[in-house]
Amino acid sequence: MLFMIPLSYNVRSLLVRKTTTVATALGIALVVFVLASSLMLAEGIKKTMVSAGSASTGLVIRKGSDTELSSGTEQKNVALVLAAPGVKKDGEGTPIGGGEIVIVAALDKLGTDGQVSNVQIRGVPGNVMKYRPNARIVDGRPAQPGTNEAVVGAGLRGRFRGLDIGQSFDLRKNRPLNIVGVYEAGGSSFESEVWADIDTLRNAYGREGLVSSITAQLESPSKFDAFRGAVENDKQIGLEAQRENAYYEKQSEGTSIFITALGTLVAVFFSIGAMIGAMITMYAAVSQRSREIGTLRALGFSKFAVLFSFLFEAFLLAVVGGLVGAVASIGMSFVKFSMMNFTTWQEISFNFEATPGILGSAILFGGLMGVVGGFFPAVRAAQTNPISAMRA
Repeated sequence: MLFMIPLSYNVRSLLVRKTTTVATALGIALVVFVLASSLMLAEGIKKTMVSAGSASTGLVIRKGSDTELSSGTEQKNVALVLAAPGVKKDGEGTPIGGGEIVIVAALDKLGTDGQVSNVQIRGVPGNVMKYRPNARIVDGRPAQPGTNEAVVGAGLRGRFRGLDIGQSFDLRKNRPLNIVGVYEAGGSSFESEVWADIDTLRNAYGREGLVSSITAQLESPSKFDAFRGAVENDKQIGLEAQRENAYYEKQSEGTSIFITALGTLVAVFFSIGAMIGAMITMYAAVSQRSREIGTLRALGFSKFAVLFSFLFEAFLLAVVGGLVGAVASIGMSFVKFSMMNFTTWQEISFNFEATPGILGSAILFGGLMGVVGGFFPAVRAAQTNPISAMRA
């Protein structure tokens, strides 16, 4: 008894039924495109946020605070934290780090009908580039410490009113910040911030003598435990230390989970329609090829061989559609997307991040849709009576 029907038979069948094949493949391609794009966006959010931090950098905030925005401690504690063991020092023996203050301001978005969105403004000390070595000025010049000058991240440049070189915006009435430069920070979330002098920002908001967080560059990642122990054992200052990359990874969780869940939900609804389309296509194929099926059974091919052949045909159709959707989704890598971070309530720019794992998973999901949609038609084909089919 023959066991396997040649796979070329299925390929020929799909090529003969061009219209239904293309329509079904495009439906599956759309589902795979939506799923892959949502996963790529979630991955882009994680990469953007996590790349802002380093395992060899300690971030200190007030104990019990979830974000820098809700944190606050006295300026005098900056020196205590930077004196902790494990903090890296420069050539002059000065600890590399500093205190920062973070506020969120509502600014007008360009290209919209009066829409505003939140922009995070970070007050930084003059040595910020020392403990954030991935940040560099790419246009204009650095802001002068102690002035109302500021630099804007590349992700925000020109997207909000006043956020470009030579422009300015008001922190508060008659408290302008003048943009003198644009910086990049390795594609991290820092590129969606404005950096200004810490004292200028504190004075504008009446937060003299306070910082939101303290950042310290460590000698190596292995020094973090000693650093954290020294910071958290001092109960009087009430601070807690985290690895900077772990902190920013936590900040991305809420937004990435939301995007993944939303994209998956949309893909599931679309997939139901795609599977129904695949099922209709395969049922039509079974009906049109009843004589062929009867001949195959008469030649000695088993019910399992017929079942497998039609399942493979549905799987092949779905994989082709999945490949089309996956390839199309790669184009999203060139798209910049901005949305609100649900943890910090600031608008951040992200890229769609395509990875082999995401593309492979999306294609596999497309193939699974084909198998599910083609199962019942394949069962019907396998149960076809060869004598009745050949007489039809």
